[in-house]
Amino acid sequence: MTNKTKQHIFFVDDEPKIWKAVCRTLEQLGTKVSCFERATDCLEQLRKRRCDLLITDVKMSKMSGLELLVEVNRMLPKLPVLVITGYGDIPMAVRAIKKGASDFIEKPFNRQSFLAAAESALKHKAAVEAQALKLITRVELQVLYLVLKGKPSREIAVLRKRELRTIQDQRASIYRKLKVRNLAELFRWALKAGLIKPPRRKKR
Repeated sequence: MTNKTKQHIFFVDDEPKIWKAVCRTLEQLGTKVSCFERATDCLEQLRKRRCDLLITDVKMSKMSGLELLVEVNRMLPKLPVLVITGYGDIPMAVRAIKKGASDFIEKPFNRQSFLAAAESALKHKAAVEAQALKLITRVELQVLYLVLKGKPSREIAVLRKRELRTIQDQRASIYRKLKVRNLAELFRWALKAGLIKPPRRKKR
């Protein structure tokens, strides 16, 4: 795997000793790792750079990990997020999962288990995206995820900081490449490709 194709992990923790140690650990996966002391800095870079997995601490100043999770879920809804904390409890774990976290890990965590969780999240993301990326670009894939979440083009333009016309052109390109004519057909394609899960049936 070349540097161009290396997967990229973002890690956020406001304790320098923690993120320096964790970043060294994550590099054992052969990935590129970027570390941030502030959630706001991470959000800014998420708008500019590719990220395949976000790992964030919960208890941080100014913006917590759960608040970061909410913002990331709005902007990049299919980006896997691992939430770690030294102050966790079951209710907090449930909140993290409900807000879109892929997994919840308590500190102090076992290094091998932590690496296994990160590697599993990366592999799942790569497998799901592989089929779509044969047909559309990575930029179009991010737009597709937002469309599938029900975001209108105008809101997507704001989230991605692009002109409305650019998003409209990208949506049209997605429809053309995937050979779908409307949103219903797009959802059927996404279900078949594994990009989204089928809705749960309500128990009677």
